[in-house]
Amino acid sequence: MPARTPDRIGWAVERLDPAGADELLEIGCGNGAAVALVCPRLERGRITAIDRSPTAIATATKRNAAHIASGKAVFLATELACFESSAHSFDKAFAVNVNVFWLRPTAELRVLARVLKPGGALCLAFQPPNESQLDSIATACAERLAAQGFVEIRTVRDRFDSGPLVCVHALRGEP
Repeated sequence: MPARTPDRIGWAVERLDPAGADELLEIGCGNGAAVALVCPRLERGRITAIDRSPTAIATATKRNAAHIASGKAVFLATELACFESSAHSFDKAFAVNVNVFWLRPTAELRVLARVLKPGGALCLAFQPPNESQLDSIATACAERLAAQGFVEIRTVRDRFDSGPLVCVHALRGEP
């Protein structure tokens, strides 16, 4: 039986609001917990989940074998900066606690600008170990997103027993 899904994963999936025929990209999928929550919400859509760790991909693949068999999930061991996909392939992308987005994500955001459809949504969720980091993470992400042409950037916050969370939501601007 899989471990309990952390609150931050479920919260991030709710912020993303996957449905129907959405084509989704998860960056840093870890053990595949978010994919397990997303796939039941997809009718004709699909999620591509990437992680730089082959061990994480192996765990996620095992956890989501039924979703892979149904064609709703694909897992790839790759870093986002090296991710290859057709242009404008995804309606929505998301990541949970992937620190590159508030550090120096220039190459990664260029990849996302290429693979997201115009107007496609990006949700970056974080649950830092210290609440005092929320503002700096949200500000850094928003600045980096704006610099790469993302628009309608907004921040959503919440709190769970496990701690505070922040999600930076943006849309891919027109090319």
